Amino acid sequence: MRFLCDENVDRQVVDALRQAGHTVTYIAELSPSVDDERVLADANRESALLVTSDRDFGALVFNQGKVSSGVLLIRLAGLTPAKRAEIIVAALRDHGAEMAGVFTVISPGMIRYRRTP
Repeated sequence: MRFLCDENVDRQVVDALRQAGHTVTYIAELSPSVDDERVLADANRESALLVTSDRDFGALVFNQGKVSSGVLLIRLAGLTPAKRAEIIVAALRDHGAEMAGVFTVISPGMIRYRRTP
């Protein structure tokens, strides 16, 4: 799969996705501090699933109607970066095909999907 990871995503998550064989663009490596609309546009241009922990992307997709090729919102606060990476890689391995074109929220013990407009 192809991913664009927002700069707020742990480096361990990015590394784990790459080690699992995925293509990952990491905003922190290319354009730190770029605005959210640009991040979403870049993900769409690359046909990549956007991985982020920033809730503002929900507002962009649902309130402003911005097109999305898929967003994975990480809600795993309180866990170590290594544990977050483990959970995310496992979720993508088991459910990645279901995340394309939808807004997905991953939290401890739960994955929720919401179709985008």
